[in-house]
Amino acid sequence: MENNNKIRVAITHGDTNGIGYELILKTFAEQAMLDLCTPIIYGSPKVAAYYAKMLHLQVPFSIIQKANDAQEGRINLLAAIEDEIPIETGQSTEEAGKAAITAIDRAITDYKDGLFDVLVTAPINNSNIKPEGYLFPGHTHYIETCINDGQAFDVLVNEHMRMAFVTPSIALKDVAKSITKENMESKIEAFYNVLRRDFRISNPRIAVLSLNPLTHEDEIFGKEEEEIITPAINKMADKSIQAFGPYPASEFFGENYYEAFDGILAMYHDQGISPFKAIGKEYGVVYTSGLPLIRTASDQTVDYEKAGKDLTDPASFRHAIYLAIDGFRNRINYDAPYESPLKKLYHEHHDEGEKARFALPKRRNDIPFYKGQNSSSFPPKNDKSMYNDQRSHPDDNN
Repeated sequence: MENNNKIRVAITHGDTNGIGYELILKTFAEQAMLDLCTPIIYGSPKVAAYYAKMLHLQVPFSIIQKANDAQEGRINLLAAIEDEIPIETGQSTEEAGKAAITAIDRAITDYKDGLFDVLVTAPINNSNIKPEGYLFPGHTHYIETCINDGQAFDVLVNEHMRMAFVTPSIALKDVAKSITKENMESKIEAFYNVLRRDFRISNPRIAVLSLNPLTHEDEIFGKEEEEIITPAINKMADKSIQAFGPYPASEFFGENYYEAFDGILAMYHDQGISPFKAIGKEYGVVYTSGLPLIRTASDQTVDYEKAGKDLTDPASFRHAIYLAIDGFRNRINYDAPYESPLKKLYHEHHDEGEKARFALPKRRNDIPFYKGQNSSSFPPKNDKSMYNDQRSHPDDNN
């Protein structure tokens, strides 16, 4: 719904006994944030006032009843919670879970009515959220179900890498059977499209990790690389998608291969999350892709042990807002050339020979790092072609 006004950022307050309000209040204690966006906080005025007083934060907010009433230059707190909420800081309670899901539901309803542009969510506790008695699937899949448009998957982002996962957060024993050639191909292609459209990288390079620890010892560890992962990577060359690998995670992160890529595709959650947190300690953001709604969150939990103690750093939450705004603007800029395409002035007739003449050559799946190489044989960092983050027209490199 962007026009000439600032981007409207909806923010849900999360678990009311966790660090959500501390993140929100500290973020908007900086006046510069209001120059960047118009925040609409879906929460409880009384709970917000309680935490502001507890943390000695002077953060004036305007209470509104409808998102339409939000005004630029103000911290708009939409009273999404009508009932009294008992505050038990640092404790998991059913009331806190109910308040969290109520805020999410109200925000999703307003999104469907076009009342804000992007959504940023404060941390929740999945275990105390029980909508209508069923097991809460987490922010990403709950929002996906509510919107019912697109196929959601998360990309973890920090200053060093963008990481997606072939499988969702499932039991380790179920990972191997969830990795199929079709699943691999669809996830690589979806990740590629997100990097182009939401992150404005015109020709992204994607590294694909291996499932097994040593890919050259398939007879010992398994044949997933040979039978599933490598064929899927090779298939991407037919679509001019630059996918490389598979790389064993220990070698890939231990030798800093990740510095040469725009995106990393891990096979399962723990394979990627551990190096993501170890390498990028400053901040981490969860970017939900594949939906018409851009949703981000700081890579933080409810942190009950820190709640109300003024121990929480809002840097990740602030970056989540930045990334949501960037993604929204990037989509607009990416989609603009396609909205009013020029009419064809003549019909083109290409034979197979001409098509072949202009086709891109297929890329080897193990380039730029040949299997068996050590780090000393890598292309040097002053090779600008390896690190060029081209941000030209989306079709320039196709």
